[in-house]
Amino acid sequence: MRIRSLALTIAAVLVAVAPATPAETDAAANVLAHDVFKELININTTDSVGNVTTAAEAMAKRLRAGGFAAADMQLLGPNERKRNLVVRMKGTGAHKPVLMIGHLDVVEANREDWTTDPFKFVEKDGYFYGRGTEDMKDGDAIMVTTLLRLKKEGFRPNRDIILALTADEESGTANGVDWLLKNHRDLIDAEFVLNHDGYSIDTVHGKPVYFELDGTEKVYADYLVTAANRGGHSSLPRPDNAIYELVNSLAQLAKYEFPFELNSVTRAYFERLAKIGTGEHAHDIQLMLKVPADPAAIARLSQDPNNRSIMHTTCVATRLAAGHANNALPQRAKATVNCRILPGHSPEEVRKVLIQVLADPKLTVQYIDDDGKTIHDTASDKRGYPPPPLRPEVMRPLESLVASFWPGIPVVPTMSVGASDGMYTSAAGLPTYNFSGIAVEHGDARAHGQDERVGVESFYRGNEFFYRYIKALTSE
Repeated sequence: MRIRSLALTIAAVLVAVAPATPAETDAAANVLAHDVFKELININTTDSVGNVTTAAEAMAKRLRAGGFAAADMQLLGPNERKRNLVVRMKGTGAHKPVLMIGHLDVVEANREDWTTDPFKFVEKDGYFYGRGTEDMKDGDAIMVTTLLRLKKEGFRPNRDIILALTADEESGTANGVDWLLKNHRDLIDAEFVLNHDGYSIDTVHGKPVYFELDGTEKVYADYLVTAANRGGHSSLPRPDNAIYELVNSLAQLAKYEFPFELNSVTRAYFERLAKIGTGEHAHDIQLMLKVPADPAAIARLSQDPNNRSIMHTTCVATRLAAGHANNALPQRAKATVNCRILPGHSPEEVRKVLIQVLADPKLTVQYIDDDGKTIHDTASDKRGYPPPPLRPEVMRPLESLVASFWPGIPVVPTMSVGASDGMYTSAAGLPTYNFSGIAVEHGDARAHGQDERVGVESFYRGNEFFYRYIKALTSE
């Protein structure tokens, strides 16, 4: 799932934002979306014991019942548990297709950690609860519902609309988007891609702040840092203890700041924030946007982790393992360092920076492959993809509908600091835009966490918003 950011002083923004008015929704469409959503949540699609194919088959059954021909649907993948569903709604061919993507898999969830069963759809207190309610079976249900509504109406889009519901975005070794691009690109080739993963509207006390459009994202990379020596008896401690060497070097990494950098999307993001913000925060943004940027303003803004993650590549130690006995000096100590790399830079470039920053020739820094298991002495030289242009055919209906559903809030292009399946489509040369009509209260995002949930009203409004958007996008 992509990770969103809220780098604006909330109090300053609320002064400038008009209250939102409820958008009219279709009651029958909400019932349909609710039923699809419930069915998906009740299917366990974790990598450990779940089955993505079961969810894909359930959606294929619904689409066939809704009028989609079997010839327009493909259920395929590398193994029995990881089959992906690709469905095509044929249009006039006036324009090249649009591809909608959504992953069906979810992260693991322990029943004892939740107040409800994570794999049972529960509605209470104005929320839908269950693993995947926010990441991202809400989006899957909305996209399926949108196609069913358009088919029932007899709508003929001006371009083919393709939906790919896929496996292993969260974990596993059979990422569906990557697999389809490598093995069946003809099924999903498109002029551009819409990724529904995540939410786009932050609210504060129920009031919307702004609508985020992710036009690019950072590159995900894991590294294994290892310290090793001959060990020995714990009664004879030595300063070259492998744990000490590793921890001291990681302390250097914690202090290190990768260089400041903006691209076309993140610059546009901060420019829009500067226009609607007030006070010292907005002034610092203006100073940061100057060429050359003001170093003091960058330093102040970087104190906020959200701002820092947008302006810099970031690396952080996330896991530690060391030693072989309680009464022995450790012969080996290992740390996993997770990096989120700005577009335009490669994992190998960052690996070399880590070697310099850790500053210990006795340490090794290796790259952990996407499968989470295979270790390489070097990393990929492939650089993150450049941000795509903000296409008028994507932006016009988006800005119009945002103004209708959430009056007064701006559409703000930004860069996701997390990771999504958009990394595969963008790398394949397919311009990818990540947004949805889902709103989440600031500070209450629960994706990957305990008691994951999405607001009932938020889901229904998001359902109507996306339907109207796809219809407007394919009617021009």
